[in-house]
Amino acid sequence: MREHASEENGRLGAARLGEDLGERATLVQFSTAFCAPCRATRRVLGEVARMVPGVVHVEIDAEDRLDLVRELGILRTPTVLVLDAAGRVVRRAAGQPRRADVIAALGEAV
Repeated sequence: MREHASEENGRLGAARLGEDLGERATLVQFSTAFCAPCRATRRVLGEVARMVPGVVHVEIDAEDRLDLVRELGILRTPTVLVLDAAGRVVRRAAGQPRRADVIAALGEAV
């Protein structure tokens, strides 16, 4: 897992993401329009966010946010970042995640 600094002391805040962070953790998904695994990833992350109190899922269109894609070194979609409550990246994964892996990654964030 690689971590990249952003403008706010290595954190991604609501201003950068365009949506509020979760109270406990945030699942950030970078997607593109024609990415089939992105649809499955959206479903998995949405389910986990609904199951775990204080966790939200934020999906970002990589083509619309090339600035953030470059800043964070996103090389493929889907890429998922797990942020803690302060917006620090605690886990990063490319490709379609399994629900169990997402839940395990949340354990590091909360």
